[in-house]
Amino acid sequence: MSSLSKTALSMLDLVPIRAGGTVAEALKQSTELAQHVERLGFERFWLAEHHNMDGIASSATALLIGHIAGKTSRIRVGSGGVMLPNHPPLVVAENFGTLAALYPGRIDLGLGRAPGADQATMRALRRDRLSNGDDFPEQVAELRALLAPAQPGQRLVATPGAGSNIPVWLLGSSLFSAQLAAHLGLPYAFASHFAPRFLFDALRLYRELFRPSAVLDKPYVMVGVPVVAAPTDEEAAFLATSAQQKILALMRGQSLKLQPPVNDMDARWDPAEQHSVEAFLGVSVVGGPERVKAGLSDLVERTQADELMLVTDVYDPALRLRSCDIVASVCKS
Repeated sequence: MSSLSKTALSMLDLVPIRAGGTVAEALKQSTELAQHVERLGFERFWLAEHHNMDGIASSATALLIGHIAGKTSRIRVGSGGVMLPNHPPLVVAENFGTLAALYPGRIDLGLGRAPGADQATMRALRRDRLSNGDDFPEQVAELRALLAPAQPGQRLVATPGAGSNIPVWLLGSSLFSAQLAAHLGLPYAFASHFAPRFLFDALRLYRELFRPSAVLDKPYVMVGVPVVAAPTDEEAAFLATSAQQKILALMRGQSLKLQPPVNDMDARWDPAEQHSVEAFLGVSVVGGPERVKAGLSDLVERTQADELMLVTDVYDPALRLRSCDIVASVCKS
């Protein structure tokens, strides 16, 4: 049985732009966050690809991975994830092959099949390529072949990229990628930090269908979890209203810039919206040290996760770092 003290901790960052803040400030704060969690012993720091969203500055994911890797020394840095249908596999292989050459043994390549954008942005990204994600398995196979050692007579070779064998993860919020990851014997990360509905079904399928591979001899599961920790439950609940406002804005099609916390959300949402936001954040852990430890322990026990990928949307960057301190402390105790 998994225990919290034996579960690896990692961080997912969307590089949130605060209300009243700038992209440059968001990038600086993301770098400081990566350096901070590295000092705390976190396993990896991932960045997520999103486009055409005014509150998220992680759209040029590979560029940002290189910047973060250059400002840290040990922590693994990667994508959580690159939305593969948006990109030719050759370009992804060359980008990440370059990163792997610059930062050997520290780069992860997490892949998703969702667009990470709206329909208009999808058309802008993909131009003449029409895909609804159904060819994702073929794209993954093509990309993995480009990252493997080049074969005699191979006409298409990624340089850099060929022979890098960068660790590939499959990400998902439904059952599709769980089955594909199991079939390929790859590690699997479930996006329960924003879509927890199929969490347990996906993990069950992945474990039941898993085939050992040259990469893994047994399943390896990462679970995304929104976390806000503070010295007291009351302060944590107050700070968590920034994340609630962000999800509410997403549902309403409004600006996604991270807003300051508020004392009361009741005046900002109706009961249906409250229900939707709470479902979106269904596995979130918010509280003081004791509540956070209990909540994370319960999640690990129920999912048997090998690793937790934390998402912490806190308006004040210093309090976001403090939240990571508290999480690291309770997970080690």
